Amino acid sequence: MELSPVLISMKTASAAITLTFVSGIFAARWIAGMKSEKMKMILDGLLTLPLVLPPTVIGFLLLIIFGVNRPIGRLLLEFLGVKIVFSWTATVIAAVVISFPLMYRTARGAFEQVDQDLISAARTLGVSERRIFWRIMMPISLPGVAGGGILAFARGLGEFGATAMIAGNIQNSTRTIPLAIYSEVAAGNMESAAFYVIVVLSISFVVVVLTNYLSMKERKYLK
Repeated sequence: MELSPVLISMKTASAAITLTFVSGIFAARWIAGMKSEKMKMILDGLLTLPLVLPPTVIGFLLLIIFGVNRPIGRLLLEFLGVKIVFSWTATVIAAVVISFPLMYRTARGAFEQVDQDLISAARTLGVSERRIFWRIMMPISLPGVAGGGILAFARGLGEFGATAMIAGNIQNSTRTIPLAIYSEVAAGNMESAAFYVIVVLSISFVVVVLTNYLSMKERKYLK
């Protein structure tokens, strides 16, 4: 049984969640702390957009950005020697873009549930905004933030449409588990496809259990 799709998927999802987790937390903190409700609504819509768009549309937009005949793609290729399209890096970019809204929305929801009286009291005592974030908001929000990270990891692991568009389906290079399932079914290799399906089902089950556990801890903490 070919294990490279499993390894590529795990490698991709791990790299993607590292970027998504950090960027999602700070984007959520930034948006949640904005004073202008109108600007908050607009930026929130832009950051959440990949969650509602078809993955193939995201893949098309990524091709427009990183294609070798496009300004950014040409610049990366000519000056840095980096070709994004049809590379493993493209699988990471696709996973980051697709999974970011889940991380961002979950983290923002967790931050907004923090008791504002605690934050106001800390400000009254002269505590800086940075210390308030790291010493008050993050510890209280940690179960929700961690849950968002788990969901984002699973979403990145299961990404198909955008990955197929920008990274292709190259064996031992960009073929992730979803692409492997599609390829094996198309080739009539149902046993191989079933193996990859079982792998995804197992990971998804663990993700659901962990998410439920963290949600339970968050509810108990907030009571």
